[in-house]
Amino acid sequence: MSLYTEYLEEIESRKAQDLHAKPIEDGALLEEIIAHILDAGSEHRDDCVNFLIYNTVPGTTSAAGVKAKFLKKIILGEVSVKEITPTFAFELLSHMRGGASVEVLIDLALGNDPTIAKQAADVLKTQVYLYEADTDRLKAAYEAGNGVAKDILQSYAKAEFFTNLPDVDDEIEVVTYIAAEGDISTDLLSPGNQAHSRADRELHGKCMISEEAQAEIRALQQQHPDKRVMLIAEKGTMGVGSSRMSGVNNVALWTGKPASPYIPFVNYAPIVAGTNGISPIFLTTVGVTGGIGIDLKNWVKKLDQDGNPILNNDGNPVLEQKYSVETGTVLKIDTKDMKLRDAEGKDELANIASSFTPQKKEFMKAGGSYAIVFGKKLQTIAAETLGVEPAPVFAASKEVSVAGQGLTAVEKIFNNNAVGVSAGTVLHAGSDARVKVNIVGSQDTTGPMTVQELEAMAAMVISPSVDGAYQSGCHTASVWDKKAQANTPKLMAFMNKFGLITARDPKGVYHPMTDVIHKVLNDITVDDWAIIIGGDSHTRMSKGVAFGADSGTVALALATGEATMPIPESVKVTFKGKMGTHMDFRDVVHATQAQMLAQFGDNVFQGRVIEVHIGTLLADQAFTFTDWTAEMKAKASICISNDDTLIESLEISKHRIQVMIDKGMDNDAQMLKGLIAKADKRIAEIKSGEKPALTPDDNAKYFAEVVVDLDAIDEPMIADPDVQNIDASKRYTHDTIRPISYYGANKKVDLGFVGSCMVHKGDMNIIAQMFRNMEKANGKIEFKAPLVVAPPTYNIVDELKADGDWEILQKYAGFEFDDSAPKSEARTKYQNILYLERPGCNLCMGNQEKAEKGDTVMATSTRLFQGRVVEDSDEKKGESLLASTPVVVLSTILGRTPSIDEYKTAVEGINLTKFAPPRA
Repeated sequence: MSLYTEYLEEIESRKAQDLHAKPIEDGALLEEIIAHILDAGSEHRDDCVNFLIYNTVPGTTSAAGVKAKFLKKIILGEVSVKEITPTFAFELLSHMRGGASVEVLIDLALGNDPTIAKQAADVLKTQVYLYEADTDRLKAAYEAGNGVAKDILQSYAKAEFFTNLPDVDDEIEVVTYIAAEGDISTDLLSPGNQAHSRADRELHGKCMISEEAQAEIRALQQQHPDKRVMLIAEKGTMGVGSSRMSGVNNVALWTGKPASPYIPFVNYAPIVAGTNGISPIFLTTVGVTGGIGIDLKNWVKKLDQDGNPILNNDGNPVLEQKYSVETGTVLKIDTKDMKLRDAEGKDELANIASSFTPQKKEFMKAGGSYAIVFGKKLQTIAAETLGVEPAPVFAASKEVSVAGQGLTAVEKIFNNNAVGVSAGTVLHAGSDARVKVNIVGSQDTTGPMTVQELEAMAAMVISPSVDGAYQSGCHTASVWDKKAQANTPKLMAFMNKFGLITARDPKGVYHPMTDVIHKVLNDITVDDWAIIIGGDSHTRMSKGVAFGADSGTVALALATGEATMPIPESVKVTFKGKMGTHMDFRDVVHATQAQMLAQFGDNVFQGRVIEVHIGTLLADQAFTFTDWTAEMKAKASICISNDDTLIESLEISKHRIQVMIDKGMDNDAQMLKGLIAKADKRIAEIKSGEKPALTPDDNAKYFAEVVVDLDAIDEPMIADPDVQNIDASKRYTHDTIRPISYYGANKKVDLGFVGSCMVHKGDMNIIAQMFRNMEKANGKIEFKAPLVVAPPTYNIVDELKADGDWEILQKYAGFEFDDSAPKSEARTKYQNILYLERPGCNLCMGNQEKAEKGDTVMATSTRLFQGRVVEDSDEKKGESLLASTPVVVLSTILGRTPSIDEYKTAVEGINLTKFAPPRA
């Protein structure tokens, strides 16, 4: 059967799902399509012409290479296609965004036909996705006296690829659509259980919010054809919980503008808003697509006569509506004065200056941030080649430098890694910074989109300036189903060839790993001055500063070794008092959130970096804090460690990296071996005193300082989704932190989960110690609720086997993972037994395994969003309560929440994750 026949069959099967033909990536398929185009008698000819023009993926896909070469033949007159004139062929090349199309355009521009050369040059002047091989060709031609090459380089030096674009409209009319009340998780926009379809944009678009919501959006567009739909989180924040480029893609697909008539299902410029603005990572992703994110502030705290907030019965501030944004409301966005106005454009409703900084307006004009990043680089290269200064076209980077003011830890890292800053310039928070990225991570449910982004920006190999990069298989680790079998090997093969260390070897040299990506990144980060970018909101390392990012920003970091962002403000977190012997560090993490809210009323962590003074807590344990900061809505976090602690953490990292090398995971560039060398260098710097562990300056300025009182934490703390709260905006947030006694030892627990990136080896040791204690006291252990345990990494499993702790876990396991026969179907029912699951994300991800509908789950995870870990049943709302490992284990043995006395008895003598504040 021919590839084209198979394609036609696929088209028919997609029609049943109300889908169009899938965009073409395969060059061999496109070769067959071109053969039909050249065959005047083919019954498929007309369809094939349309497939070539409108349904071929651009960039570096093999199909793009075939298309570009065929268009070149049309331009040179070697073949004739009546529907595609040479002029139209040039237009099609202009929309192919780099890679093979740029190679063809340079061929034509430097060719012997002056008419064709001029046409090719005119198209090249609009392109920005050029790499070294492309600019080297133009430079060589210019130096050889080629006038066309000189003309192109002069255009680049003037940045005409940007200046010739139309400006952002002075006024944009929108019609509102409230997607939900309260915080909107990216799970609503791109559900985790649909992760397998993210690379198929049209198919994935069908999972956004609901079919009813999609119909309502379409109805609004029909009623207001001249207006844009603005998606709103009423009384909440838009885009919390994950980095999801797929969420922004879906919003753009339904409400944005087509990027090109010749690129199917790729839209840009979505408009999103929230009463409390946009989650930091999600806002970055909106910028990638040239969209607009607006902080509405349409609900404000009601104040008494003295100016103090009026509280309701739950102790929460009473809100009153400043202006309405109910679905169907027409508003005007004044981009010139940066105001949100009413339908007539008269009354100012909100100042939205933060949505229209000069840099963000450039993203909007260019259709996304990538074009600006590549454009600036291209302009610099062209100007240097010509020996001229780049035209002052782009908005100057904002530089905030306060004389006499010290630096926070994050400010020090940004200054240390800054690129393109004048010598001696010191940058403080608020500055725009272009920085070197040291470590990059891609995970498997966003990885296919990162591949698409790399192909779209015509990237072929990882930047040599990146110290370490890893592609995980953890988000699809639970079930090796047909979707995983189709997507994962293909992803691993691409990333391995691109230059990353991959969890799975395309040639099968080493055993496939499913280690949780954040744990691997935490191990391969070997410098506390590093900047890390990862394709997940929980990219929160306990060494260096890490930023969760969309799949596109990950692609940009891989391709260029750089990232551009403002230096965030910091909030300093310190501790006083003494941690109770019966408490676990996870309770300190929860208490930090609760005490911060009690101290400030508002979440001062949101959008800022949390600088936590962790002192003697090793990287594995400290990661529990940094990981949770994603749910605190922080932009990132930094751990301030003692010298000896950092050295010990780096030695652990070296050991684990060596294990990866011994397994055969290093690549031709010996990336892992290089990381061990960097760790050795850093250890030597600390020991010699040449460069001690990172600390802030004494006179650094913080947005706020939070002091956590350890003496006030006297019982385990639980983050509760509060599913019955009368105020819908208060449900499914991470701000409801309750002590265990709140539940009166009678809240039924249907399932327990110990796993995800929030646990470390010590948590597995705790389970083993609890089992031994209960076995000694009661003779045996019986579970009144299922307990699912998923270790984060294979390294941890191996270490537990060496320690002897894995043996007792196996003893009570009713199920143990078997890599030689992985599960092919997700579990839908659970028995009251212990399940020892494959290392990976498991229930936390919610895309494969889930609890039974309506269950009350007690978990070490971070995910309490509606429908993520557990969906609602017809009779009961599903609940995902988040707690420490001992609380989860005890809850499954009892089948309910324990009393404080039961808890203390169960953990007596057990070495919980201890913490003591660093000494001043």
